[in-house]
Amino acid sequence: MYTLYGIKNCDTVKKARNWLDQNGIAYRFHDFRTDGLTPELLQHFAEHLDWNKLLNRSSTSWRQLSAEQQSGLTQEKAVQLMLATPTLIKRPILDTGDKLILGFNAKDNGYTANLSKT
Repeated sequence: MYTLYGIKNCDTVKKARNWLDQNGIAYRFHDFRTDGLTPELLQHFAEHLDWNKLLNRSSTSWRQLSAEQQSGLTQEKAVQLMLATPTLIKRPILDTGDKLILGFNAKDNGYTANLSKT
């Protein structure tokens, strides 16, 4: 079974969940706010996805950071920021067991290119 990571009130996460439901794809939803975010899980994401893409620099949370927090980013610093503020993570993240898929784009027909209904 797939796992979809995100925040339940995020519009993009809602669209991804709706798409998975409509296409009969079984998944478990993991909400960073209610289910938590461990350093190990975030490190797993950062190792398998480009941490520069994982860090959502267009989010409101990013704009609320100080210039000092935003500057001199390394993977380690970005991971620490995302652990402290999970809304800095681009969402959703879909774990298929074989790969991680970052983001969702309904205009490109959702996850169609990346998933099968197995």
